[in-house]
Amino acid sequence: MSVGIRQPFLFRFFNKRYLTCKIPNQEQTIFLTFDDGPVPEVTPEVLKILERRSTKATFFCLGENVKKNPELFQQIIAAGHSVGNHSFNHINGWKTPTGQYVDNVMRCNELFTTSLFRPPYGRFSISQYLILRKHFHFIIWSVLSRDYRTDVTPDQCFADVMNYTTTGSIILFHDSMKAKEKVLFALPRVIDQLLEKGFRFGVIPYNFTEPPRQQN
Repeated sequence: MSVGIRQPFLFRFFNKRYLTCKIPNQEQTIFLTFDDGPVPEVTPEVLKILERRSTKATFFCLGENVKKNPELFQQIIAAGHSVGNHSFNHINGWKTPTGQYVDNVMRCNELFTTSLFRPPYGRFSISQYLILRKHFHFIIWSVLSRDYRTDVTPDQCFADVMNYTTTGSIILFHDSMKAKEKVLFALPRVIDQLLEKGFRFGVIPYNFTEPPRQQN
């Protein structure tokens, strides 16, 4: 994943019909997303935090983890959350030939069906994008929690999200082992404070196509 807190600048030039970094709305709705799960050491704790606050989210799952933990994946679905494709085993588009990359993403798609795709690390080539946009809508992010980084403290993770979140933000956390300490610390505090500020939390639906146009 890129090291910046906000969305990579170049993504702003992609056609919003196929790629989204932020979802404009007038209801102060923001969107929590989680990458790399489901894993039994972290995902159940994330689900408990969300349930206690009646909050829904979107989970971008790795196919290999869905295959290893099918019951946990079903818990995500049963709780009313949305799911997206995050490739089968976290493949890096910049280091992978197009055919191999597409096959890896479609291998994940054999385990569950969704129109949502988030490229691991936010990295993909134009050729990969042109093929996969026929099958998926690319969901990137506008706020990166950096919960996966060893040089970021739990307090910094929390502060980053709070400082950069605005209406329509797509916030990226991870339900993975490397992010466990930070996500479990920051997530409940982020939800509580954003709710106090009047924000709402929404899910990105499976059949998402493009963000609605903001009315003037």
